[in-house]
Amino acid sequence: MCVNYKPTSKEVVSALTGADTSYTPNWPEEVWQDYSAPVVRAGQEGEPELHVGTYGMVPKRKMQEGLNLTTMNARAETIGQKRTYSKQWRETQTCLVPMDWFYEPNWESGSAERWAIGMADGEPFCVAGLWKKWPEEQGSFSFSFTQLTINADEHPLMKRFHKLGDEKRSLVIVPRSEYEAWLNVKDPEMARQMLSLYPAEQMKAWPAPRPKAASKAKAAPKKKLEQSSEKNKPETGSLF
Repeated sequence: MCVNYKPTSKEVVSALTGADTSYTPNWPEEVWQDYSAPVVRAGQEGEPELHVGTYGMVPKRKMQEGLNLTTMNARAETIGQKRTYSKQWRETQTCLVPMDWFYEPNWESGSAERWAIGMADGEPFCVAGLWKKWPEEQGSFSFSFTQLTINADEHPLMKRFHKLGDEKRSLVIVPRSEYEAWLNVKDPEMARQMLSLYPAEQMKAWPAPRPKAASKAKAAPKKKLEQSSEKNKPETGSLF
C-alpha cells in the first residue's frame, strides 16, 4: 500500500481544511515511514485542528526492542480487531491527511515503477486517517497517524497498481463536502460506511520515478519531530 506521499504546504492545508497552521513546525516535501507530516483532527468544538504527527501509528521509537511494525496503512475490514488500531477506532479518532498526491508501484511493464496518483484537476485532497496521542516527558504529547485502506480490485485506476495476483488496495479519498462529518463522526460503524472508493474519472496517475540524485545515501535529511530519535531512520526502499 501507500508508503510514500507528497503532503501539501502550510498555505494549502489551511485553505483546504480551514485549520490554522500558525506556530506549527514545518514538514518535508515528501513523506515516508516515521517522517513528520500534517494531520487535521477535530478540536474541542469540532473545528479542524492541525497537528504535525509521525507517519505510522506506532513510531519506531515507541516500538518494543526487536519489533518492526509497519503501521502506515490500516485495513478498514480489520481495523476494529487489531490491537494497534482498535482503541482509536472505537473512539473514532478520525483525521484527515492532506496531500498533493501519493505514490504506488506499477508493474504493468513487468517491473516495479513508481507512479504518482492524484486528482484529475491537479487539486490537493485529503485521505481518511486515524490518529493517536502519545505521552512524552514533562507532560507533553506527540501524535502519530495511519491511513485507512479499502479493497480496490474493481477500481478502474487503483487496480493497476501492485503485483499481479496481489489484492488491490486504495487509500480513501474524502470528498471535501464530507470533511467536517468525517472529523466529527461519533460511531465507528457510521465511520466505516463513509469509506468508499473515489471516482476513477476524477483521478489521474502518471510515472514519477525518484530522481537518481535522491538515492538513500544522498536523500535530504528527515524533518523530525522534537521527540523523535536520530537512530530511528526509515527504510525507504528502491522505489520510494
